[in-house]
Amino acid sequence: MKIRTATLDDAAAVAAIYGPIVENTTISFEVEPPDAAEMRARIEKTLATLPWLVAEDASGAVSGYVYASKQKERAAYQWSVDTTVYVRDDMRGQGVGRALYDRLLPLLADLGYCQAFAGVALPNAGSVGLHEALGFEAVGVYRNVGFKHGAWRDVGWWEKALSSSDAPPVEPSVFDGKA
Repeated sequence: MKIRTATLDDAAAVAAIYGPIVENTTISFEVEPPDAAEMRARIEKTLATLPWLVAEDASGAVSGYVYASKQKERAAYQWSVDTTVYVRDDMRGQGVGRALYDRLLPLLADLGYCQAFAGVALPNAGSVGLHEALGFEAVGVYRNVGFKHGAWRDVGWWEKALSSSDAPPVEPSVFDGKA
């Protein structure tokens, strides 16, 4: 498996992975699948400051992706990021999510981020298991925070320390595109 920085040309593959998740599950709270043009814009916006990585399977097709986004806009939050990972349906349970996170989390630490958070729409045993296996710890649940497919849905939150220092942090660096 190859892990690399996403390019704008990956947008259609990313949309193809994400679309069925949006349409058929409650894992994502989006209700309309974004098309390739929208995913291209999201990749471009993210890569301006933060990592967006893709995994390629043996044939070179995108099998999953992971990215980081600002946790909150206010300045005091600048050392915290949210993380998101999605894996192509036929590749789930084969270590793609772990491989993506194994590359992303050290990148974030090297950039100067101190905490990573992951929101998981519940129930989702696979995602909970992945995050906990990677050392994320459960911190709470937003109950009935989203309404999708005819019912209220909860989102659990997990966090992982990327730095153990108690010293004041320096401003995080901008991602240079090198994964």
